[in-house]
Amino acid sequence: MVVPAENAPPRHRQLRQWVADHLRAEILEGKRKPGDWLRQEQLARELDVSQTPVREALKQLVADGLLEHVPYRGIQVVRFSVEDVEDLYESRSVLEAMAARHAATAITAEELKLLASLHSRMLECEMPSQLKAYRDLNRRFHETIITASRRSFLTRTLSQLWTAFPTMLWSNVPHIALKSIPERDEPDNAEHAEIVAALQARDPDRAARAARSHIESAGRTLLAAMKARP
Repeated sequence: MVVPAENAPPRHRQLRQWVADHLRAEILEGKRKPGDWLRQEQLARELDVSQTPVREALKQLVADGLLEHVPYRGIQVVRFSVEDVEDLYESRSVLEAMAARHAATAITAEELKLLASLHSRMLECEMPSQLKAYRDLNRRFHETIITASRRSFLTRTLSQLWTAFPTMLWSNVPHIALKSIPERDEPDNAEHAEIVAALQARDPDRAARAARSHIESAGRTLLAAMKARP
């Protein structure tokens, strides 16, 4: 694979971070699938860098949980089980509901404006051609609420989850990694709208319910897709 010139590693940044970001994006977009092996020498050739930043980037992504080291075999993209997805979404449903509850009383007018803008931009995304843009906006939407909670432990914990699972495991299911699920699009938009409305009303209980219901619904859809994979 030849890296396009516009995607070539910028010299003013650490190569290790550039390689890590590049591989993370490929996993996020389903270009590197669960179970794929990542060979240091091959990656260095593909990305036109030395093996040192590749080795360091692979270590970073192993630490983040996106890759795993298999003794005597090498490094591969992590495969997540149904149980992993259940645990992740149950954890999120509790923690992000707590964040939304606190955000309802701590969120600023600027943050509310940003949330409404992100929601509007998500509504404008055409599926599936703009799925990546939608998922990027969705991540910013949730991160804005988490930050607005002003709870340092929650923010750190949820930040670690979103770092390790950048698409919240949608990319773990190859047949939907680059496709939207039509039956999920409308409920997703409605659930986001309810979260925004609850925060605008500064209603902690309503915000917590809306966040928890949204995450539980998304988790059920992903689990169904995993179980129905070809």
